[in-house]
Order: sequence, then C-alpha cells, then structure tokens
Amino acid sequence: MQLTIGLIGDFNAEITAHQAIPVALELAAKALDIGINPVWLPTADITHRAQLQQFSGLWCVPGSPYQNTDGALLAIRYAREKNIPFLGTCGGFQHAVIEYARNVLGWADADHAETAPDAQRAVISPLECSLVEANASVRFMAVSKLAEAYQNQPSTEGYRCRYGLNPEFQAALTAGPLRATAMDEAGDIRGIELDDHPFFVATLFQPERKALTGVCPPIVKAFITAIRISTMKYRQ
Repeated sequence: MQLTIGLIGDFNAEITAHQAIPVALELAAKALDIGINPVWLPTADITHRAQLQQFSGLWCVPGSPYQNTDGALLAIRYAREKNIPFLGTCGGFQHAVIEYARNVLGWADADHAETAPDAQRAVISPLECSLVEANASVRFMAVSKLAEAYQNQPSTEGYRCRYGLNPEFQAALTAGPLRATAMDEAGDIRGIELDDHPFFVATLFQPERKALTGVCPPIVKAFITAIRISTMKYRQ
C-alpha cells in the first residue's frame, strides 16, 4: 500500500522541522511496513478543495506565518469536515485552533496575534515564556490519541514557538468536541484533538524533531496508522 500525504506549509530547508518531517515519515513507514509518498503543498497554491482530494492524510507543518493563511485554513477545514486524518504541529496547532474557532464556534474574527496584532479575538497569542529551541516535559490526558500513542507516559519534546493558545479563550475552545489532551508542567495546553473525528490531532511541540535522533515519533506513527486504516475502509 502506498499512502500519499499532503504537507501543508511553505518548505524551507533551513527549518529544522522541515528537515525532520521526511525522516519521521520514513521511520514510520519502515515501522509499519508501508509506502509513503509525501507531497509538499505550498500554502500559496492551495485555493480550492479539489486540490486536496488526492491525499490520504494531511499534515499542517511548522513554519508560520504561512504565505497564504487562507490556504492553510482551507486545507485544515477540508481534513476536519471530510474526516481525513490530520496532524498539525507548531504552526499547524495554531491554525487548527483558528480554523475551529472560525468555522465551528462561529467566531469569524478569530485570529493570530502574530499576523493580526490588533485582533479583538486573538485565539493565538504570545506565550508567557517563549519556547524557541526549548525542550519541555509534556503529559497526556487519558483516553486520547496522544496518550495512546505515547503509552500513557510523559514525554520530553522540542519546540520552536513564540505563540500558543490564548488563556482568555481556552475554556470555550476546549469545551468539546475539541479537547485539550496534552499539557506541560505548568498546566498550559500543548496538544488538542477532536473527539468526533477519526484522527485530528495537533501539538504545539514538534514531535518530528525526534526523528533526527533516529527515534520514530509516536504520534507520527499513530497518524500513519490512522491513514492506513482510513484508506483500507475507503477501498472496501
């Protein structure tokens, strides 16, 4: 079986996460004995849903602000509404929150403080403590895809991030079906997922970085497993 995965983001060879993602996918492919064909999708090129139909899964990657925010949000919405397995890391986490706020909660003015510093409803705001080239412990909430992937054990993960979920809107955003499923030691949200979706997971940390040390990131392996299951069901 060959799985085609769309990587939503603007490729930059100097970004560590972009170096790590192909390695992470290769490690997951070997672990699961499956073929993976990753395709980079520059956000400027994403203009309509038909462009996304060829992909079995979508990963919104780090590297924001994206060249075309609307293109990234369109792809995330497509994955959410079409039950396509979705993984968002770092900027992907941030934009998954924005997409949900706008199109599920109806907050049309939901925005990102980095690109809209004067936004009245900045659901993504500056972190109290920047996480640029930082490592920190993360724990996972029970009965979640993250907890299952990490076998209910905490993990030390890498970040390159200055923005996260705005505490002012946290309760409303995570009241359901979007749920906080990863927290740091201070209790701040570092991962979310949708309960009513086959696989819709986003992390503020960059799990792909571990692939550069030869470790297959557990959530990437879980993402690929979900794509394989979804593809097999579709073929039946």
